[in-house]
Amino acid sequence: MTTDRPLDYIPRIRAYYQALGYGAPYEWAVHHTVPLTPLTKPLGAARIGIVTTAAPFKAGAGEQGVGAAYNGAAKFFEPFAAPVKPEPVLGISHIAYDRAHTSAADQRSYFPLQALQKLAQTGVIGSVAERFYGLPTNRSQSRTREDAAALVSFAKDDALDGVVLVPNCPVCHQSVSIAAHALETAGVSTVVIGCARDIVERVGVPRLLFSNFPLGNAAGLPDDPKAQLETARLAVTLLEDTAAPRTTVQSPFKWSGAPDWQKDYSNPDLLSAEEIAAKRAEFDRVKAQAKAVKAK
Repeated sequence: MTTDRPLDYIPRIRAYYQALGYGAPYEWAVHHTVPLTPLTKPLGAARIGIVTTAAPFKAGAGEQGVGAAYNGAAKFFEPFAAPVKPEPVLGISHIAYDRAHTSAADQRSYFPLQALQKLAQTGVIGSVAERFYGLPTNRSQSRTREDAAALVSFAKDDALDGVVLVPNCPVCHQSVSIAAHALETAGVSTVVIGCARDIVERVGVPRLLFSNFPLGNAAGLPDDPKAQLETARLAVTLLEDTAAPRTTVQSPFKWSGAPDWQKDYSNPDLLSAEEIAAKRAEFDRVKAQAKAVKAK
């Protein structure tokens, strides 16, 4: 499977969960009408915020660092706003990023704060908001729309002109796309930078910067500050240059790891019956773990 063509996550995930024995396939969100809010000032004067599905580290919640297994106890369930200084320490152990091909060792490959701050220092954007915003990953679309309303309130409180939204897992891509719709409707320009193109384009967003990388690296190649900076620059440029909604631009960067990474992600054809049973048991365990945390 060539990396030149995006991986279609929706059919892959459908096949995976059916192989695990779950019921009817998940119905992904879709917006038939997509708003587009132009920036109201030049990009060089614009105040930009970050929405992330990464989570602050939780004391007592188990392993959440580099290479951690899927950890339902690390999930968060309410949208939040938190200071960008000092640079927050965030993890993605609570979601289904591509653990086979990336380790989440470089936070800046999924949280573009430093790159955006450099763009502000050089005048590409006006400033970066003093707070960033956390968006929970919920399969419930109605709950995600409620969470998106909270993000709109944060953005208004912080007088944002634009928002960069960065997902990390398949459902995260749906969540930030729903949030982008809400923010644009409220008059805030948005750009999603993501790796699951088919999910974002199905939901419908004004602007998508697509990187054809394993999930967990939407903000740029890990351990490559130049690529991360250019990824951020391409994203914010879309805020100013996009003329019509549903605009997708593909990053010019190529994945630096295994060239056949796409074949592995949640691919039931590569699993034995024993492995499928183990995956089902692990998924049920993580769901129960997250449910217990949510109930507290």
